[in-house]
Amino acid sequence: MHWYFVAALLTILTSSQGILTTLSQSNGKYLYDYATVPFLAEVFKLLLSSLLLWKECRVSPITRVTTEWKSVRLYVIPSIIYLIHNNVQFATLTYVDTSTYQIMGNLKIVTTAILFRLFLRRRLSNLQWMAIVLLTVGTTTSQVKGCGEASCDSMFAAPIQGYMLGVLSACLSALAGVYTEFLMKKNNDSLYWQNVQLYT
Repeated sequence: MHWYFVAALLTILTSSQGILTTLSQSNGKYLYDYATVPFLAEVFKLLLSSLLLWKECRVSPITRVTTEWKSVRLYVIPSIIYLIHNNVQFATLTYVDTSTYQIMGNLKIVTTAILFRLFLRRRLSNLQWMAIVLLTVGTTTSQVKGCGEASCDSMFAAPIQGYMLGVLSACLSALAGVYTEFLMKKNNDSLYWQNVQLYT
């Protein structure tokens, strides 16, 4: 597979999530239990990773699969964080519109960079820090409304609960991502096996 195909597919999937989730609402409410959507997505990813692991084990008999509890239990933490994050995303979209949701999604980059620096001791260049500051300022200022637009009761374009859930979502996503990268970098197991543990 070419990297540009994967990048395009990821872009389409990521940008369509908020739109499709909002379209599934009726009068701002979900007519289904939205916790089932992340659950079914995880089941699908588990089945796909299991199939790919099975194929890898057939092709390469030296596929590394660690089944010791002290190794497997480490994947419980990011799994729970992702579980909460996936459900917070649905809750966020009940308070904010799709464009606000997509703009606030950029905060994941900011929180990930900060956590990379704090926990993985990754150094960022001055240019990268400047880009992070500009992204933060841009995200924040895009949500401030002018008094001429409607009423001046609130300076934000959406309810504060939506912004709080958006920031929580960004923090959870970054924390889970950084922790998962930490686990996967120090582990020599098959990537598919690591994904199976995460999705389970």
